[in-house]
Amino acid sequence: MQAWYICEAPYPFIDRAVIDAHGSARANLPSRYCDPRRAADIFHEVLDEFLLCDELGINVISNEHHSGINCLHSASPLFLGILARQTRNVRILSLGTLITVRDDPVRVAEEYATADVISRGRLDIGFVKSGGSEMASGNANPVGINERFWEAIDLIEAALRHRDGPFSWEGRHFHHRHANVWPSCWQNPHPPFWAATGDPETGRELGRRGYVHTVFASGAERTIRAWDAYREGSSEMGRSAALDRFAYMGFTYVGETDEEAWEVARQLLWFLEVGDIAAPHYSSLLPGQIPPEVAPKLYRAAQAADEVAHAGRPPQGRTPMTVQDAIARGIMFAGNPDTVRRQIADFHAKVGGFGHLVLMGRSGMMTHAQTETSIRLFGREVLPRLQELAPRLVA
Repeated sequence: MQAWYICEAPYPFIDRAVIDAHGSARANLPSRYCDPRRAADIFHEVLDEFLLCDELGINVISNEHHSGINCLHSASPLFLGILARQTRNVRILSLGTLITVRDDPVRVAEEYATADVISRGRLDIGFVKSGGSEMASGNANPVGINERFWEAIDLIEAALRHRDGPFSWEGRHFHHRHANVWPSCWQNPHPPFWAATGDPETGRELGRRGYVHTVFASGAERTIRAWDAYREGSSEMGRSAALDRFAYMGFTYVGETDEEAWEVARQLLWFLEVGDIAAPHYSSLLPGQIPPEVAPKLYRAAQAADEVAHAGRPPQGRTPMTVQDAIARGIMFAGNPDTVRRQIADFHAKVGGFGHLVLMGRSGMMTHAQTETSIRLFGREVLPRLQELAPRLVA
């Protein structure tokens, strides 16, 4: 099993009253609440955590969000370039540049190719649709997002594969008369492709394409449903889906004792309870963001939000979950090294296996020292014992 560390570089220093007054932790929270000195400290700490992962054999992930306290990584290509040069050993996954709010996929392909060359072939490319507040910050139309998503991926792949001089692209959403990426990728024909989604229909298409399918903190039931759809798509193409086609993200903290780990892991749930707060016009009421069969109910009744909510996000008005709740739901792995290894193995068996574990390892008011403690314990005492959970073929 491969392990991947992700930290969104959250900015947790805003009073909840300020967030509530603005109705959202994303998109419309004024940047005057962000102290650039504190932001610089966070960036430097997160980069140091990634370099520690490089020493321990834990791959690293750069992601991207915009205009909010949940994530300061608003420029994934820039962060990729830093990681490509500063790390030496592990693979680097971009998960990823928000291609549905970028109007030039060829430019995105250039950024990826450059990072792949700087890293000497250690880049993986992950695609995410984005949505919600990202549509506002990216000045993008949420309607038609699925079509733009797939066409952008097709154009990026074509640009990375093509090595015979300029070619033109005339699609429904993108037009590029002179695409000619320099430098070409280090990896041939291009770095491995990933995508993150819990939507079964998108998962089915990922299976047809053979991309690595990433599910974020969705618990066993939703993960099984998503990966079953992937296998259906893979089967349509005459392939079986190996476990290295599946990745699962869980909030993860490893401490010397269970009690120590659970105390710190409580901060990881800040991601769901505060960092993910979005006003309705950025989330449930945004056109094109929810399945048509659910939309009428959602517009009429607040309780219908449960049908489209993130598995880990407590429905509005209910008590936030505890660390033990999160562990029981399979969205968190926390405890001493033996406990965490057992939790991961149990979840691995419950969902039918997966080849990649994504560790959301820092959030809320967790300190740099606490984070590095967990990374070291995971890398030295948990990861080596996960190798028995080897990828295998699943019918």
